[in-house]
Amino acid sequence: MSEAAINFFKADLRSLQFTLYEHIRVQNLFEEERFSHLGREDCDMLMDQCVRFCNEYTGPLNGSGDREGCTLENGQVVAPAGFKEAWQKLYELGLPNFVISHDTGGYQGPASVGAALTELQCSANISFSMYPGLTHGALELIATFAGEEEKAKFLAPMLDGRFAGTMCLSEPQAGSDVGAATTKAVRIEGNRYKITGTKCWISGGDQDMTENIIHMVLARVEDAPPGTKGISLFIVPKYRVNDDGSLGGPNDVVTASIENKLGIKASSTAVLNLGENGECEGYLCGEAENTGMKQMFQMMNGARIVVGIQGLAVANAAYLNALAYARERHQGTSVKAFKDPTAPKVAIIEHSDVRRMLMEMKSKVEGMRALVVKLAWHQDMEDIKKESEPDVAAYHRGQVDLLTPIVKAYCSDQGFKVCELAVQVYGGAGFVKDNPVEQYLRDAKIFSIYEGTNHIQALDLVVRKLRGRHGQDLTDFTGELTKFVSENAEDPAVGTEVVALREAAQALQGAGTHIIQYMMSGKLDQLTLCASPFLEAMAEVTVAHLLLEAALIAEDARTQDDDQSQEEFDFYAGRVMSAKFYANFVLPDVHAKCAAINSADRSALDIPDHGFSTAW
Repeated sequence: MSEAAINFFKADLRSLQFTLYEHIRVQNLFEEERFSHLGREDCDMLMDQCVRFCNEYTGPLNGSGDREGCTLENGQVVAPAGFKEAWQKLYELGLPNFVISHDTGGYQGPASVGAALTELQCSANISFSMYPGLTHGALELIATFAGEEEKAKFLAPMLDGRFAGTMCLSEPQAGSDVGAATTKAVRIEGNRYKITGTKCWISGGDQDMTENIIHMVLARVEDAPPGTKGISLFIVPKYRVNDDGSLGGPNDVVTASIENKLGIKASSTAVLNLGENGECEGYLCGEAENTGMKQMFQMMNGARIVVGIQGLAVANAAYLNALAYARERHQGTSVKAFKDPTAPKVAIIEHSDVRRMLMEMKSKVEGMRALVVKLAWHQDMEDIKKESEPDVAAYHRGQVDLLTPIVKAYCSDQGFKVCELAVQVYGGAGFVKDNPVEQYLRDAKIFSIYEGTNHIQALDLVVRKLRGRHGQDLTDFTGELTKFVSENAEDPAVGTEVVALREAAQALQGAGTHIIQYMMSGKLDQLTLCASPFLEAMAEVTVAHLLLEAALIAEDARTQDDDQSQEEFDFYAGRVMSAKFYANFVLPDVHAKCAAINSADRSALDIPDHGFSTAW
């Protein structure tokens, strides 16, 4: 096998299946009418198919795509070798359309199973997976908001992979501050507009894998209100599309450049000039102007969840490769034989500190996966109940809203940290490109930055999401946690850790009181200073809760089944140990974060500018 074809992709389907079917029990969804056309066997077969696709196509392209990167040739971005064939195969298999509704033309599978499929694909090749991921988001926007003519033009070719999609928010002067966007839209007739402006940081902004690219563009119409209230959403194809579905000429969408990046090098991040020659046309998405931010939030919220899955996926890839290396690499003797100069070398997994790092990686990966699948399960339950039981659907919607910033921020932060630990497990071998973990580390850094930096997620949590439904969403969240603690604090296997969860939750509640006080007293600078530590603390409490839930299930399984194999017994034991490790080595950090929040320390706010450094 050539260097370019080395496949470092590893899948732990047993761990995925435990979270899906034993912990969150998504198989119960198949008893509901919305998902009754599917069963566990169907979903398992699809995951097997996804694993084969990753092993045969995108896994081997991860390293070669990173080395080759994207290139801009005569105004056209060229994707790395093999990407076009992988794209075609992906859409032949229909994997991107699993969760899309029947009404739109998809398979209408559960989001919770879709999250597992997304994790597998992102774990194999994060750069490649971004292209279909953005296409999915753009497709859903058109399906939800666009007029019938636009749906007829764009949906079918996006479903079959002939057209891709992007999200165009940022501009050189307006990154996270979307309300400062200046791209202009001037009405021609009906819902057709002339579009002029520049968009930057556009993931998948151009490529040569598809016939066309459909850009979802935020722009301002004439006399629009300032800020985000004056933003409209437009469908802007790279090539115009005729009424019969055939391609017309270029639509004056020019790729000015692509970024030279730290990671995700095989994903083209482009600067797009729209209407340089006055010939770029777009279609208003929907009937009303100045509703673009509300519409785009559908895609943005979906993208934020996917970024959380990206963090989980790359962390999982880093963990499984580090684990394999630790089992194979022999260095040093056992600490038990440190006085014996003739003692044999042992695999480094025998060393205590390596085991500590592996356990931190394992527990965080398993906790992130549970967090992601739980959020997706709430999405599925909302879809099931929104017509028949709107109050129940509102509860599930509230939990999705509350967990979304946590999933995005925590999983993206921890994804990078797990990759860092993987490099450490490899030692010097992890710092070179012969092994995959240095690429995982580089690829993972962007997750905490794009789709709203993690501080923006923290602000969203403390300013908006904690008050969802007048505080009912948070009340529901804490109620479930309190019930779990009260029922399991005396459990012989993990009762001590459940008590630790209760104490951490109490500390979080106290910090939340201070957060509210800062808000009510107008100390907004103090509030924004403490938002990120609060999100991190809330995430750690949430993950500990989920891991301990899973541990109770695993403990019951390993002690009740006398006929299980040793491998299964060990698997369940590993789930229990993950929860105990997280509760004892990670969860205590909650107390430090909450103490910092409660201190009302203003040193970061009051330090004079020259106090940071006089080097100017």
